[in-house]
Amino acid sequence: MGTAYADDTLGNGNTQNSGQTEQHGDTGGDGTVSVTVGGVVFDRSRNGGGADAGGLTPQTSWTPPACWYAPMFTPEQIQKHLEPIWEAGSTGSEWDAEQRKKYLNDKDHSKDFNKDQTGKGYWWGSYVNKSFPPGWDECDADYFWVPKGEAPPAQYKNAVTPEILAGLAYAELRVPGTKVSLAPANTTKVNLPTWAWLDGAQFRPVSVTASVPVIGLQATATAEPWSLRIEPGTADAETYPASGNCPIVKGHIGEAYAKGRANETPPCGLKYLRSSGNGSYPLKATVTWKIHWTGTGGAGDDLPDGTFGATQDVRVQEIQAVNR
Repeated sequence: MGTAYADDTLGNGNTQNSGQTEQHGDTGGDGTVSVTVGGVVFDRSRNGGGADAGGLTPQTSWTPPACWYAPMFTPEQIQKHLEPIWEAGSTGSEWDAEQRKKYLNDKDHSKDFNKDQTGKGYWWGSYVNKSFPPGWDECDADYFWVPKGEAPPAQYKNAVTPEILAGLAYAELRVPGTKVSLAPANTTKVNLPTWAWLDGAQFRPVSVTASVPVIGLQATATAEPWSLRIEPGTADAETYPASGNCPIVKGHIGEAYAKGRANETPPCGLKYLRSSGNGSYPLKATVTWKIHWTGTGGAGDDLPDGTFGATQDVRVQEIQAVNR
């Protein structure tokens, strides 16, 4: 008792226990930019977009919070939530009696759902990441009361803090797709340097802010593009630079090919040494993003680097020379 999988609680007192995450938001031209999930409001107006956008994969064992505690009910709302459960009798008379004692007349917990404290605090409950990652069931405490301006008791280790919110914001970050532009495009030649670059206009910092307005907490996670890694899809190839890692230079990842530069070494690119025959090579392009966060009270720190990549087919023809 006390776990919800959606947030529509402080608004009308309903919790959704179907495993689906309820979302409400203001919709802009490119989709929903403000969404409430699990008691937390996410501002995604500065997030990445596009059809090929996706979430980041952390480059360490760190993972976003699998469950967390946050304000869930006012006194009136928790009464409307619990009394129908007790009346249904589906949880057993003994358990119902204990619950009634706790919320209605218990000097150590509450009296009449803490209605005398209306406006001075909230009943908190646990929320679960809808994908149920490992650890999703660790927030198993029943509802508990937290007065406004006070921190939750230390025993609730996953109660929302700026750091917890930063981890939740990280999970909401979306970055542009990584299909690189190539010259020659799609079909290249054996032993011919192929230039590779990404659209610099898309590769700018993105961020998501997670907040719990009713208690004045927030954190913003920001991702900044750092480098592009090129993997040709075959051992019969060379990369530029040799490491295959193309750094971000003045906001650009690689350089677009320009006519007359055929004899130059690409700052970012590759050269295939063998034809792909009747098939193609799966070129993989992965961008590494540096992540940091800032939050309420001047809090902030780094979060693990994240990566996002994609593959694209490249045909390589057996032609020794070409004019371009």
